[in-house]
Amino acid sequence: MREALGEALHAPLADLARPSAGKRLLKGLKTALSFKASYDAAGTWNFGLDLTETAGGGADTGMLETDLNKLVRDLSAAAEEEGVGLAILIDEAQELTPAELTAVCSAAHVTSQNGWSSVFALAGLPSLPRVLAEAKSYAEHLFVFERIEHLTEDLARKALAEPAAIEGVAWDDDAISFVVREASGYPYFLQQFGQDTWNEASGPAIALADARVGAARGRAALDDGFFRARWDRATKAEQRYLRAMAADGDAGSSSGDVAARLGRSVTSFGPARASLIAKGLIFAPEHGVVAFTVPGMANFIQRQPQP
Repeated sequence: MREALGEALHAPLADLARPSAGKRLLKGLKTALSFKASYDAAGTWNFGLDLTETAGGGADTGMLETDLNKLVRDLSAAAEEEGVGLAILIDEAQELTPAELTAVCSAAHVTSQNGWSSVFALAGLPSLPRVLAEAKSYAEHLFVFERIEHLTEDLARKALAEPAAIEGVAWDDDAISFVVREASGYPYFLQQFGQDTWNEASGPAIALADARVGAARGRAALDDGFFRARWDRATKAEQRYLRAMAADGDAGSSSGDVAARLGRSVTSFGPARASLIAKGLIFAPEHGVVAFTVPGMANFIQRQPQP
């Protein structure tokens, strides 16, 4: 996360850097440079400014929590001086290490306490609230959790139609209805099917024939990438557990039912279940229940050959 955050900051900071910048902005730039140096000793940034006599820096202790707090503090002050704010947006946040999650929670906590001009927004799988709570027990008080699953039909249609309209392209009603139905309102599937349908269409209008081809190609792409990558992350023993879950579809499974299908006790599957949750393949929506983190996974598993 350290390197990804540092590199993401370069472009917006470079846009703000100028000789006439205020003291707080110059301090923020110097602190960002020190944060960069914490993972890249050679460093290639200078923003075209001599910051030798400028206050700031110190975000290179090697302790992520300390360094991130300093970075957010100084960049928040810099942003406020510029009349803007600092937004740190993290996708697939469930993949962060415990140390990284702890640092993010700490920075968000300090930000809230001091009223800094910063906001943290994290996106991830349904397991994200759990891993945040494991990193910091007070995480539930730091964030507002919004669960986004299936879009309504109206929102799904807008997600396809409005970007196309900007490009001067219109969807035929039966074509957009077909893609929305095939995607079941799941955002990633809408993106995949929409992209493949767009690539298939040749004229200023997207027809049903385009949608049919696009959806078919989209499903193949999901099988080869989206679903396959998740399936291959599971060990053979974990795949057997997933197969037993798949009998219930995407609605979720009782842990007891899964264990019974496999002829063993619920407790004997504790390590496998915990590993699958940690890998982001399943989650526990309630006590004694497990479910796939993405729709369509059960169908994919049911179509896989038995070992």
